[in-house]
Amino acid sequence: MGDYAFNKVKIAQKIQITANYSGFDLSLAEFVAGVTNKSDEFLKKFPLGKVPAFEGDSINLFEPNAIAFYVGNDTLRGGEAEAEVWQWIGVADNDLMPAACTWVYPTLGLTQYNKQSTEKAKEEVKTVLNLLNNHLLTRTFLVGERVSQADISMACTLLMLYINVLEPGFRKPYGNVNRWFVTLVNQPEFKKVLGEVSLCTKMAQFDAKKYNEISGKGGKKDQGKKEQTQKKPQQKEDKPANEPPAPKPKLDPWRNAPKPSMDLDAWKRCYSNNPVEVSWKYFLEHFKKEDYSIWRGAYQYNSDLKMDFMASNLVAGMFQRLEKLRKHGFGSVLIFGGNRKFQIDSVWFWLGHDLAFDLCEDWQIDYESYKWTKLNFDDDNDRKMIKEFWAGEGEFDGRECLEQKVYK
Repeated sequence: MGDYAFNKVKIAQKIQITANYSGFDLSLAEFVAGVTNKSDEFLKKFPLGKVPAFEGDSINLFEPNAIAFYVGNDTLRGGEAEAEVWQWIGVADNDLMPAACTWVYPTLGLTQYNKQSTEKAKEEVKTVLNLLNNHLLTRTFLVGERVSQADISMACTLLMLYINVLEPGFRKPYGNVNRWFVTLVNQPEFKKVLGEVSLCTKMAQFDAKKYNEISGKGGKKDQGKKEQTQKKPQQKEDKPANEPPAPKPKLDPWRNAPKPSMDLDAWKRCYSNNPVEVSWKYFLEHFKKEDYSIWRGAYQYNSDLKMDFMASNLVAGMFQRLEKLRKHGFGSVLIFGGNRKFQIDSVWFWLGHDLAFDLCEDWQIDYESYKWTKLNFDDDNDRKMIKEFWAGEGEFDGRECLEQKVYK
């Protein structure tokens, strides 16, 4: 059994720790970033070209939680409490991870510093820590009486916080979480992967010099130019040397789109608070086909979806990465199937008549995994499809709809 991962892919740690607990024979395959994952052989097995990726005797997996689930056992999956395990994995991935990255990555020089985003991230981290602290008040582990995948995933997500920014004063109010975290990272199964974990003693701060070096803005060529300009008094700056450079303004992806002619907030409220027939009537009355377009997005790699949670996680991750699309967009994504065969299909509408994902680089992570077809609002069959996808109920060519996820 091979897992394509390497030390810099921290998200693979939870897979390795899980394998240690379950006794799964997991070996790391040879991997060269930018080479292995660009090869035809790799992309045939793992179309997204990302790691970690798992190659088994009869299955290939490329989503970390799915891999961890596969290499785990019934105890780690929670048994009858499996839903609770997935609940905490969801909190780790969707609530804690984005905030942790926003806070920690600038201190490592990986991303630019933004004070407003960092302060917001700190509050989001506190919210999760409070949740955990209250939950662990009378519990040793998150689910049940033994270590589960919930503990492994949450601890691995918290790791970057505990070693970089959760200094003693910050983490003091969360004694139950601290006790639980220290207990876990000192388990042999954790230590075999993580080594000795030293908790943060002083909160790391953004280092502009480190960021410039990592981002390629601090090379010798640039440094020479800087030295030359510093010889001219009129070009000297009064800013402190460690002050972070001002972030570049991000352009609005919708700047060249038609002027909005539909109140999407009003539509989303109507959709959320009314029966299907009411919201559909509202949509027919207010949708402006001159300014908006409707698209079907069908996932192209359904054969890789062996478990329903794999499909659900793919959709949730896509939603998370499309935040700015929410301003002028709406979508309904349905998961079909059963018996280890699942499909993802969706209908969206947004401002403008072009494929919206081309408007913003941040939106281009997932969309190429889907086949996009523009629908005709005046066509009876297309209109029937739109209504059924909005409702999450319909014929769907004989497919059984298991779950609906709405982007609004």
